[in-house]
Amino acid sequence: MVTKKKTKFFKSLRFRILVILVILGIVPGIIATQLMIGNYKQQAIEVRTGEIRTQCAILCNQIIKENYLNDPSPESINSKLEVLANAYGGRIMLVDRDFKVVKDTYNVDEGKILISPKVVKCFKSGEATDYREYGQTLELAVPVRSADVPQMQGAMLVNVSTSAVIATVSELEQRGMLIVGIIIVLSVFLAYILAAVLVKPLARVTKSIEDLTDGYQKDEISVPDYTETELITDAFNKMLTRMKVLDESRSEFVSNVSHELKTPMTSMKVLADSLVGQEGVPEELYQEFMRDITAEIDRENRIITDLLTLVKMDKKSADLQISHMNINQLLEDILKRLRPIADKRNIDLILDSFRPVEADVDELKFTSAISNLVENAIKYNVDDGWVRVSIDADHKDFYVTVADSGMGIPEDSLDRIFERFYRVDKSHSREIGGTGLGLAITRSTITMHHGVIKVFSKEGEGTTFSVRVPLSYIP
Repeated sequence: MVTKKKTKFFKSLRFRILVILVILGIVPGIIATQLMIGNYKQQAIEVRTGEIRTQCAILCNQIIKENYLNDPSPESINSKLEVLANAYGGRIMLVDRDFKVVKDTYNVDEGKILISPKVVKCFKSGEATDYREYGQTLELAVPVRSADVPQMQGAMLVNVSTSAVIATVSELEQRGMLIVGIIIVLSVFLAYILAAVLVKPLARVTKSIEDLTDGYQKDEISVPDYTETELITDAFNKMLTRMKVLDESRSEFVSNVSHELKTPMTSMKVLADSLVGQEGVPEELYQEFMRDITAEIDRENRIITDLLTLVKMDKKSADLQISHMNINQLLEDILKRLRPIADKRNIDLILDSFRPVEADVDELKFTSAISNLVENAIKYNVDDGWVRVSIDADHKDFYVTVADSGMGIPEDSLDRIFERFYRVDKSHSREIGGTGLGLAITRSTITMHHGVIKVFSKEGEGTTFSVRVPLSYIP
């Protein structure tokens, strides 16, 4: 349990915000500290170099005046060289033009030949400087020359210790580490608080959703603290509204199913009770009642069959038997089969084929879907009216439209005609017959073919159903 909680925390948005804020607090502090220490070290070395250069320039002038390179006996210069060497904790050597060591404050190499890279460079191009961080030394080769003579008379090689600078830098680094440690602690503390504040609106969203699912909250949730939480709550509220609509549709569907199934049963019971309650019923009346009972049984069977069809489609368990078919011929066969029904009311069935169309469809299901549309156009039409079916296609889809001259559909019912058991005019629909499931089955069939069905209608001016289906079926 503890491991799961830890894993959940490390995967949480709060932990990620915490890490980001800590990094944003620590990294700049470390960079700033290192830059400051580096700048201090560079400036300290430059200052030390400048000081030594100045002291050497003064001594070089006195060395030239006293002709010290030829006669190193003057104690005034010797003492100054010793004082300068002791002051900077280093070593000073004077070299003449022949690279002979005239003076060594260590009294080790006097009289010897010193061919040092720094001295050679100094004779060639002037002053040479080298700082060795690991050895904590600063080495300068300063030319000894007279203002009146362009040729160098010698070189002063100064090697001083920078341990004092390094010690100061080390102390600054320790203080810097302390400052960085303080920054880390403060960053973690402030980041934890800030992360909690930033994540709090999301926690409120979660709490609101939990309260809603537990039934403690009936209204829509609203957390407008951030744009993101506002977008989340808006999307959730839209989903909630849709769920309410679906729930209402489910309740209405259950109610309609109960009513539709109960109505034939009630009629059959009334007819059966009438027969049972009468003695010596005439044969003609008996046969009439039995015909009515048979009709109600057929109606009940149609409702159950359509319901089973819808259940299969809802579960997506109805496999399509796709075959490549001539859609023009399929529509001709549908109209040929329904023409006798239309002729009873003198309704013209017209087929407009704009081009030959072949496509991948399930012949049985697609035929049933289009037949429902054409049959409804006949049923809800006026006497001496017309039903026009057209077929057209482009490079990707084919289009079937079923238009009629019927009574039309009220505007407030257009969005609901594909609902199960929904009838625009219930009394008129029951006179015409049907289960109220035909359009629902049609839409499900077209959707299974990856198509779209739309309806355009105006009350009293007829209705047009437009179907678009891909020419090639891709599972």
